[in-house]
Amino acid sequence: MTSGNLLLPLRQVVTIEAKMASKRDFFQDPVVERLLMKHGFRVHITNMGSREIAKQDYEAYDVVFPSGQPAADLISRERARANRPVLLYRPFVSPIVLATYRDYAEVLTTEGVAKPLPGPGGRAMYYTLDMRKFLDLAHGTRKNVQRASKEGYRWDEIDRDDRVRNGNKILAQTSDICEANSAGTYLGLVAFVEHENDAPDNEAEAERLARYIKPLLVEQGLPSSERAETYLSPDGQSIAPISVIYEHQFLAHQIAHRAEKGTADDERVLLYPSTRFVTEPQLVALTGEGARLGELVSKDPELQQRAMELGFRARNGTGGATGDELTRFLTERGIPAPTTSSDHTRAVLPSLPLLERMIEIVGDCPDRTGSR
Repeated sequence: MTSGNLLLPLRQVVTIEAKMASKRDFFQDPVVERLLMKHGFRVHITNMGSREIAKQDYEAYDVVFPSGQPAADLISRERARANRPVLLYRPFVSPIVLATYRDYAEVLTTEGVAKPLPGPGGRAMYYTLDMRKFLDLAHGTRKNVQRASKEGYRWDEIDRDDRVRNGNKILAQTSDICEANSAGTYLGLVAFVEHENDAPDNEAEAERLARYIKPLLVEQGLPSSERAETYLSPDGQSIAPISVIYEHQFLAHQIAHRAEKGTADDERVLLYPSTRFVTEPQLVALTGEGARLGELVSKDPELQQRAMELGFRARNGTGGATGDELTRFLTERGIPAPTTSSDHTRAVLPSLPLLERMIEIVGDCPDRTGSR
C-alpha cells in the first residue's frame, strides 16, 4: 500500500483559516504543526475569545474553535437559521479549574473551605473547593456567621498564620467575561450555586441573579490566554492569587517543568470546584476542508496522543471523555494525576439566551455595534 508513495506527486498543502480561543495552544504546538503538515494541512489562526468568535463575522473562515459549548451553539444556531448547517467535532475536553498557589490553598484548607485530594506521597497538588463556603467568604459570611458590614472577607482576615500577607478580597479572577468561555462558564457555576444548585429558567430570574452575583465577578479584563500566562509568571501570585483557567494549561506547565527541571512545580496547585462543569470545546467546521481537519484531529492517533501530552483529556473510541491515558502519561513522568471525586455536583448552565443575557449584565458587554 505504501510502496508506490515515492511515485506520487507531492501532497498539496491546504491552508485552513481558523478563529480560535484557548485551544489554539494545541494547534500552535510545533509537534502538532508538523503532524498536520504531514497530512497536508497548515492552520492560520486568528486569536480571540470564545464569545467574540461567535459574535463577529466568520464567513471567511474554514473552522472556528471556541473553548466551550455556548459559543459553538450560538454559531450553529445562526448558521442553521440561514440553512447552512455546520459539522461539530469534539477532539478533547479540559475542565475549568481554579489555579492558585500552595500557601493560598493551605489558608483555605485551614478555613475549612478547601480539602486536599488524595494522591501519591508528598504534598497535595490538587484540592477540592467547597464553592458554597468560598462564595460565602465573598459575601462576608464565615463559618455560617454573617458579619455586620456584609463586606466580603480579605485574605489577611482569615490567614491566622500570616502565610500570604494579602489584603485583597477573596475572589477568583477570570478573563474578560464578554469574550472568554472560561469566564462565562465560571459565571454559570457561581449562578448555579447562588441559585440553590439550580439554573434560572426565565429572563426576570436570570437578570436578578446576574445583578446579585456581579460583585463576585468584577475583577476581570485580561484575554483568556493572558490569564493563564499571568498565573504561570513569576509575579502571578501578587497579581491574582486565584485564577480561572483550563486544566490542560496547568498540566502542560507541569509536564514542561518536569522535563526541564526534573521535578514538578510544587508551589502551583489546582482547586477543583465542588460544583463542576466540564467544558466541551467544539471545533465548528464551516467548509469541506474544515470538516477534513475536524475529522483528522478527532481520530488520528498521533494527534490524539499529542493532545494528551499537552494536558488535554482525549476522547475514547465511543466519543466519551477519558482521563485514563492522561493519568498513565502523568504517572510515568512522576507528575501527580488529578483525582476528582465522582460525587461532586454537576452544574447546569442556564439556557443559551439566558446565559447570554447574564453575561451582558455582569460584563456590561457591548453589542456588535460597540454600544453598551
